[in-house]
Amino acid sequence: MFARRTSAAFYNPTSNFRLYRLLSSSVSAPSYNNKLFVAGLSWSVDERSLMDAFSNFGEVTEVRIMYDKDTGRSRGFGFVYFAKDDYAITAKDAMDGKELLGRPMRISFALDKVRGAPIVVPRIRDTEAATRDKN
Repeated sequence: MFARRTSAAFYNPTSNFRLYRLLSSSVSAPSYNNKLFVAGLSWSVDERSLMDAFSNFGEVTEVRIMYDKDTGRSRGFGFVYFAKDDYAITAKDAMDGKELLGRPMRISFALDKVRGAPIVVPRIRDTEAATRDKN
């Protein structure tokens, strides 16, 4: 099983020691999946036009565009779900940076949403500054 080290969760600023914990592979670097995050969408893009643009690369199972609750207007991003990972990889490579209805799209693999899990942002501290602050 793959694991990575992180020091942010257990860093103690009053100590010169850092503790490391192993994280499971579920938190490690994101892997390919069949769900694409599509940003930079024009307000005039709807689910049908987005599905038509991506269906050339394989079977699209679902398309979701995020809308503003108050105005009902598109928030400029959405998700495209494919039947297979290979279709998503091909579509990402071909469509990233291409224009759809006048705006270039930015495409990446969507990350799974994890509720309640802490977001760990590692910090790099200058050890000389840390020892200087102690004195």
